[in-house]
Amino acid sequence: QVQIVESGGGSVQAGGSLRLSCTVSGYTFGTYCMGWFRQAPGEEREGVAFIRRDGRIRYAESAKGRFTLSQDSGKNTLHLQMNSLKPEDTAMYYCATRQLGSMAFQCPMQSSDYDYWGQGTQVTVSS
Repeated sequence: QVQIVESGGGSVQAGGSLRLSCTVSGYTFGTYCMGWFRQAPGEEREGVAFIRRDGRIRYAESAKGRFTLSQDSGKNTLHLQMNSLKPEDTAMYYCATRQLGSMAFQCPMQSSDYDYWGQGTQVTVSS
């Protein structure tokens, strides 16, 4: 089993920054991809940023240039640095992992492709 705990959400004004963290424990050997999704009220869950086992990172278009994904050397803690936040970034942010996958492809960005999920952390950006 895998346990995931997110932290770092909060409320900021537009243009501000937040840093989300995700700690993964349990059976994490060989995890293929880890990353962040977000879901705003009434919207579908969307992929934000992901890191593959070999360190290759994939960003959603909405995150490019503003968000930076990083991973601690132990590979069990993930950070999402979010800068220049906009009101449209307001959502519940979830960390997720996928156990199996091919190194021939980038990390998937569909929520249905991920196996384990955290409870989420709320990010609210006011204008």
